[in-house]
Amino acid sequence: MGNCANDAARTRPELSDAAALPDDSAVRVADLLTLPAFAGVEVVAGSAGLDRVVDRVNIMEVPDIMPWVKPDELLLTTGYPLREVPQGLAALVADLDEVGVAALAVKLRRYLDQLPADMLAEADRRDLPVLLLPDEVAFDDLLNAVLSDVLNRQSTILERSELVHRALVGVVLDGGGLDELVNELHDLIGGLTFVTTPDGRLLTFRGDDGIEAVFEQRDLFMDSGRFRSERFAPGVHQVADSAIAVVPVLAGKSDHGRLVVVRAGQSLRHGDMHVLERAATVAALAITKAVAVQAVEAKYRGDFVRDVLLDRAGSALAVVEHFDSLGWDIARPLVVVVAALDPAELSDVSRRDARAAQDRFANAWVQVVGRFDKAAPVVGFAAEVVALVGVPDGNAARVAVETLVRAVSGDGGGGRRAFATGVSRVISDPAGIAGGYEQARRSVHVGRQLQGPSAVAHFDDLGAFRLLSLIEDSAELGNFVTEVLGELASETDPEAADMRATLRVLLDTNLNVAETSRRLHFHYNTLRYRIGKLERIVGPFTADPDLQLDLSLALRVMQMRNR
Repeated sequence: MGNCANDAARTRPELSDAAALPDDSAVRVADLLTLPAFAGVEVVAGSAGLDRVVDRVNIMEVPDIMPWVKPDELLLTTGYPLREVPQGLAALVADLDEVGVAALAVKLRRYLDQLPADMLAEADRRDLPVLLLPDEVAFDDLLNAVLSDVLNRQSTILERSELVHRALVGVVLDGGGLDELVNELHDLIGGLTFVTTPDGRLLTFRGDDGIEAVFEQRDLFMDSGRFRSERFAPGVHQVADSAIAVVPVLAGKSDHGRLVVVRAGQSLRHGDMHVLERAATVAALAITKAVAVQAVEAKYRGDFVRDVLLDRAGSALAVVEHFDSLGWDIARPLVVVVAALDPAELSDVSRRDARAAQDRFANAWVQVVGRFDKAAPVVGFAAEVVALVGVPDGNAARVAVETLVRAVSGDGGGGRRAFATGVSRVISDPAGIAGGYEQARRSVHVGRQLQGPSAVAHFDDLGAFRLLSLIEDSAELGNFVTEVLGELASETDPEAADMRATLRVLLDTNLNVAETSRRLHFHYNTLRYRIGKLERIVGPFTADPDLQLDLSLALRVMQMRNR
């Protein structure tokens, strides 16, 4: 019984076990030449290509072999089919190289005395090895030797990737997460190793340099810090002297991101992609586990933050202490930031996709705000994200919010969704958070009306617009505009729009005719004529301050309604 118990409690495999296996399990042409079956084989052309990988072997029996040739294939032939190749032997070499054949091995004498010079020259130009086989060699001996070597080395690849898989699963089962996985993988493969979200946001990384040095690699990262996931599809890429492997992190139909390894000045080993694919599966497991834990924590935190935003969480002191227990600091000057995706962008997607988009949006804010201010609470709700960002004053709030919005939206590429952002006044007392939340929400609503779907609006900048937005009766607002502006209220008449523009500038300059003429590039007499025409339409506004106020409000209502 004791032995059985000990067997069940065996420690998990270590990555050092995988590291002890051969680093490169690929069979190359040069390796085949060392096998006994290939004794006496002569390389007559293309010697610079002896490092080509061999995964399979085939025999050329007919001249029109091309439809059956596959990449990484060693092609064996006698001179018989080469005699009648329709395109010529030099062209045959070119065609084989385009397909990716590893090497061409030829047995001469009986059907063909020698290979033509132009064929050998083309092989040298393309670094496609051409091997001359001895007369006594048998094709079946070569086939057995190649296939045995390939299978043996592929079994090493499988053994290595299986060890990696089991070791990394053990990391997760022992409580580790993405950070531990990436550290272990980096120790095995080397280079720069990192995991991103599907749209390129960095989740964790391991490299020899700091994060700043990582982001300086502009071939890989945008100015916003995103990995260029749109540029690097899954697979192996070569940028300058760096080899870049990108593997999707998938769990069922859910795309959790990308596992990326960058090796500067080195190539990726033949078996590395097998290892990375296993590692990506384990990374998906780690992310799924983390998402489940975060969902529970987020709900708990979200419920509490919502109570605070709705002013039903108790005393300010209790709120501050509870936030502090969660690692958040609200006992400082801060602004409430509300960000909401443009509803129009989610109108044509399923409810599930809309939920996924909102989750990604919330996660982006959590990551970005955490990078700039780890003590700032950030919570995602069904239709918005709320952050309480610490700032010393109003000017700092503008800079901070602009930085956050720029980081969340990146450089606008990759089909990322538009969102509006509203910012409250600076709040010095935690008791004012609920009021700040209302200010920020109002700023989102009004800012979207005035600036469009990607608005960034500060409550202090809204002026009369925030009062007008409180009026929910749009019909009454429309009646007010028509009564005050008369025929100028037409939204289809170009002349009415032109006269409204003149009226707006007049009111903005406090009826300063000279300044209005300068701004509109009108002659003084032309503007005087227009003022007379405006007064015939809307009344004697130049002498009536109350009418000026009504006109200014009506123009602002039109500005809000026309967005």
